[in-house]
Amino acid sequence: MHPTRIFKTSDDLLEAWNKYKNKLIKDSKKWEKVQYVGKDGKRVTDYPKVPLTLAGFEVYCYDNYGCVGQYFDNKDELYIDFVAICSRIRKEIRADQIAGGLLGFYNPSITQRLNGLTDKKELDHKGSVSIPTVPDIGDRKK
Repeated sequence: MHPTRIFKTSDDLLEAWNKYKNKLIKDSKKWEKVQYVGKDGKRVTDYPKVPLTLAGFEVYCYDNYGCVGQYFDNKDELYIDFVAICSRIRKEIRADQIAGGLLGFYNPSITQRLNGLTDKKELDHKGSVSIPTVPDIGDRKK
């Protein structure tokens, strides 16, 4: 066990993760979305769900506990007993982002890129390309 661990057990990290998710629910109040609905333009206020991100969780932990990047990196296998919970957190983030993108709550294009879901097409061009040259106007005789 690493002597300077912030979290002693995976349950402690899970508790921090759950607190982060609850904080996001409160943070959604910062992102008020106002719409005018119906023929009379009734004002409706909505608070969109803030997406889960690993970067957001790391910032939250840094502000409240300390740096947790090493738990996810597991460099030198000092955090081997946290591999399962870190994997679960990553999968929950990915599932949230994909579902939010598919349902239109999050920008689908960004969701696709964050999760490596974009279509990649290779363009293979064989042969040479001739570029027409433009004669130099200064060479013309008057």
